Amino acid sequence: MECCRQLVVLVDVLLVLAFCGHIAWTVKASSQCKQALSREIRPHSVAITEFGAVGDGVTLNTKAFQNAIFYLNSFSDKGGAKLFVPAGRWLTGSFDLISHLTLWLDKDAVILGSNNPDDWPVVDPLPSYGRGVELPGGRHRSLIYGRNLTDVIITGDNGTIDGQGSVWWNWFQRKTLDYTRPHLVELMNSTGVVISNLTFLNSPFWTIHPVYCSHVIVQNVTILAPLDSPNTDGINPDSSNDVCIEDCYISTGDDLIAIKSGWDEYGISFARPSTNIIIRRLIGHNRNGSGIAIGSEMSGGVSEVYAENLYFFYSSTAITIKTARGRGGYVRNIYILNVTLVGVDTAIRFDSTFSPHPDDFYDPNALPVIERITIKDVIGNNIKVAGLLKGIEGDTFHHVCLLNIALTVTSGSPWNCSHIQGYSAMVSPETCEPLKESIYPNHSSDCYHLSNHLRSSGNQNKGSWLHSW
Repeated sequence: MECCRQLVVLVDVLLVLAFCGHIAWTVKASSQCKQALSREIRPHSVAITEFGAVGDGVTLNTKAFQNAIFYLNSFSDKGGAKLFVPAGRWLTGSFDLISHLTLWLDKDAVILGSNNPDDWPVVDPLPSYGRGVELPGGRHRSLIYGRNLTDVIITGDNGTIDGQGSVWWNWFQRKTLDYTRPHLVELMNSTGVVISNLTFLNSPFWTIHPVYCSHVIVQNVTILAPLDSPNTDGINPDSSNDVCIEDCYISTGDDLIAIKSGWDEYGISFARPSTNIIIRRLIGHNRNGSGIAIGSEMSGGVSEVYAENLYFFYSSTAITIKTARGRGGYVRNIYILNVTLVGVDTAIRFDSTFSPHPDDFYDPNALPVIERITIKDVIGNNIKVAGLLKGIEGDTFHHVCLLNIALTVTSGSPWNCSHIQGYSAMVSPETCEPLKESIYPNHSSDCYHLSNHLRSSGNQNKGSWLHSW
């Protein structure tokens, strides 16, 4: 049975890849995201081997990476530089990037994270979180790290960055860690970031984490971790703006993409939202998380999120907003469309009971504002539950709009809604009572983005497209 299941998954993936190859040209013409200039020529280039690195998978090369980047820093005001990582297995601890740098991995190059926690230094917690996400105090620094940078490119000819996270997962599950696990790549307070054409494996914690960043492109990457690996999120834009994520395949143990903006009173005080986030042509699955999640740490606010052409298969949840009393902040102006689901437990979920807090000083009266959420053009087969949409008593989630959704649902109770207000049209199975009022003719202006885009896309027949497979 397991072999048959794997074959079904493979066939589904191949079919959707073929579909995405067909549609790519139609959306790129109107893309608001700049093409990743991964082959941009830097006037200066060195190979990591010039600094004594040995690609045998055993020799620790942290000093070689640090020394190479220190040397290349002298060219940052001369057009920048490229650090070339050739074929080989390059074991290293955490190292810093610099501005105006391209880190380039050759096709058979693999950067390996050290299994020694001492090679991942402990740094201060993020100010918008107040402590480590998992434990009070500091956190281990990511394998590839940078802060206060401009013009940074991490790319290659589909080389690999492998965090070798299994040791960290074991330490986490045994509760033997003293500090929060490290991410695989984290860039802080940086602008002009491109991450493209690479494979990321086995992150100890979240995989790609741009935090307090602007003008970020993540394009054409594959992110993989075992489906039972804890909290191995794929891409987590965090208190960042003008982020574009395109053409990615992600299969991990948690959320494929999670948009965040700080935790409770610390996020409220730091007050840096995530805004202007574009997600296109995302394929993936997970066992314990969501395809696209917002939150649960969203206290600085999340807005202006546009996601389209998504395919999630054999996953826990497709689209989630996670929040709780004490979070404060807001989630508003979210527009998600053209979603295909196969074998997903819950298609749409609003979870308002996501209650881990950083400490006892959060304000339980800080209620999140959730409003103007539009989800349209969704098809799905073998879905257990269409929607679990739970607002907060005394804090209704407003202007939730569902349009042109066709799901084959196995549950006898496809929708479960409370403290939700909104509208719907062309939804099957029929939606819950708080959303039954029709979008037409009076409420399209109450639904984010629909007043401009409804007429141009309303005639799409997503159901027939799915059956044509």
